[in-house]
Amino acid sequence: MSEQTNEKEQNWLLPQRRKNAVVPGLYLVATPIGNLGDITLRALDVLAGCDRVICEDTRVSGKLLEHFGIKKPLLPYNDHNAAKQRGPVLQMLRDGQRVAFISDAGTPLVSDPGYKLVRECIEEGIVVTAIPGANAPLMALQLSGLPSDAFSFIGFLPPKSAARKKHLTEWKNAPGTLIAFETAPRLQDALMDIREALGDREVAVARELTKLHEEILRGRVSALIENFKDVKGEIVLVIGRGETEAMGDDEIIAALKKALRSMSTKEAAAYVAEISGRPRKEIYSLAINLGR
Repeated sequence: MSEQTNEKEQNWLLPQRRKNAVVPGLYLVATPIGNLGDITLRALDVLAGCDRVICEDTRVSGKLLEHFGIKKPLLPYNDHNAAKQRGPVLQMLRDGQRVAFISDAGTPLVSDPGYKLVRECIEEGIVVTAIPGANAPLMALQLSGLPSDAFSFIGFLPPKSAARKKHLTEWKNAPGTLIAFETAPRLQDALMDIREALGDREVAVARELTKLHEEILRGRVSALIENFKDVKGEIVLVIGRGETEAMGDDEIIAALKKALRSMSTKEAAAYVAEISGRPRKEIYSLAINLGR
């Protein structure tokens, strides 16, 4: 189903899906980040079967629901009114209502308000579940070509250079890939700060994901900076991990001893070989000797 889906096609699906029951509780529903065809069948079930939709912006969410022929009361819940709205939403849930919670695009609570509401629901024993779907940080990571075995999402980068560099420096020694949101007007300045705070790392700039002008640019920070003097669209930055310093023999032995307390010889050797960059066969022989 694409953005060009006509009314007849989109209504063909919904009557069948709406028969599924939605029990009372809070539903965290992921919505498309650009291409409306990325909505899931479960998301349509919940949106069609709920009593109310809590959203970031009623204008944006209204257009989404209208596209799929769904009419539901909308209640705004954003950074400006979350503290005020949390009480009324909790009361709706206590009264047994079925409430869908969505953001303007993507997975709710990712750099959006809502975790305090979820926490209070959990404390009160209110049913909370999530309907997975589109997620810009994970899609950008997939397309970056950078290691995905370990990563950290560090949210929106601060708007001011000094605060941005401080924030980046705090993540300098993180053991995995970094993922951040940035606005188009600040992108070039952010790349310069990344180079200064983290060094000339590999990065991927993901722009307009799932949309008509989707673009992924990859390379060293220094090589990409000049490409973004005048750019538009939604931006996700994926930043490669820093270069690790070579481990000395004493450090390797210490790491092996620690790993052998909770791992098998083979597992410990594989782990230390990975973090040290040494050949696995060499580390395995050392682990065997230590075991003896």
